[in-house]
Amino acid sequence: MKFEDKIRVLIVDDSAVMRRIIMNSLMKHPEIEVVGTAANGLLAIESIKRSNPDIVTLDVEMPEMDGITALREIRKIYPVLPIIMFSSLTQRGAKATMDALTYGASDYVGKPQASADPADAYKVLEDNLIPKIKALCQRATGDGNKPTSIKERGAARREALSIPVPEKITAIPSNQTPPMASTKVVRPEGRPLYPVDALCIGVSTGGPAALMKVFEMWRTPLSVPIFIVQHMPPKFTTLLAARLTEVGVMPVQEPYEGQEALAGQAYLAPGGYHLELRRKGAKVFMHLNEDPPENSCRPAVDVLFRSAAKVYGQSLLAVVLTGMGYDGLRGAEDIIRSNGVVLAQDEATSVIWGMPGAIAQADLAEKVLPLESIPDEILFRTQLK
Repeated sequence: MKFEDKIRVLIVDDSAVMRRIIMNSLMKHPEIEVVGTAANGLLAIESIKRSNPDIVTLDVEMPEMDGITALREIRKIYPVLPIIMFSSLTQRGAKATMDALTYGASDYVGKPQASADPADAYKVLEDNLIPKIKALCQRATGDGNKPTSIKERGAARREALSIPVPEKITAIPSNQTPPMASTKVVRPEGRPLYPVDALCIGVSTGGPAALMKVFEMWRTPLSVPIFIVQHMPPKFTTLLAARLTEVGVMPVQEPYEGQEALAGQAYLAPGGYHLELRRKGAKVFMHLNEDPPENSCRPAVDVLFRSAAKVYGQSLLAVVLTGMGYDGLRGAEDIIRSNGVVLAQDEATSVIWGMPGAIAQADLAEKVLPLESIPDEILFRTQLK
């Protein structure tokens, strides 16, 4: 691999031991190059200017300038530079991570303890950090050439935001290749606009910021219940539900087992539990389970979509937002078979276009839209009578 093709990583952590662990882990991958390290946020900002990284790993708790403050300052200068936060999975760490995701962090990784067995620490990084670095750095310019500086990458990203979605989508930027459909799913052309009785949203990497933007754009509660699967562990989903409630006009909560779904309410699947819907007479109830993960996820979008298709049929609207992998693809097939509607976020506004890209590639999306257009599209469809 040529030098200029490598993913350039800047490591920011106040612990010399942790910096060394992260560096050693990254150096095992020939396509990754560590271009610098920094011990606090102030040094990180200066190092970004010198080292021109493709991506930054940023610790949360550091002296002089902590990671959250550094993130906000970096975003003023480099709005599209991928940044992965490192934080503990404690309640305090979860809150800090949610702050970071709100302020523009691309993703996060639970930080291994510096005192932990090195083999365990390397496994955490290999399983969680490396795939995210590769996925976040897959984006390329339209002509296939890699921008040579942060400024050029930012310009290319901003230019991409104004490029219309191509009629034929030919690639899915994701580490995983979606499975082929077992049977041909035909999305009906010229489908009538049926009234919508429920909205399902599936999202992963980049999801908290995307969901915040969607919820804060609505001025009145929707006339239907909203069911959301965001790939996150426990504690994180609780905090996310609270944030969405704060910025929006609808209460967002983690449902409890057997809870009835009500219009004008939003329900976020709790971390560690699949969310399923079941109808009993005219009412719909939510059920939680700890069945095996699907697509390596629990909660999984496929589980929600599959059950929602059975309950709501042609009256279901589903939206797939930014995320790595292809969770939601199988469930979207079920929705189309039930004559429901699926929308997908476009590549230009997605942090990672894996999940919505898989939907678009399979021709399951009735529309592929930029994030800023999705709230109005949802509002329009849920107001149909």
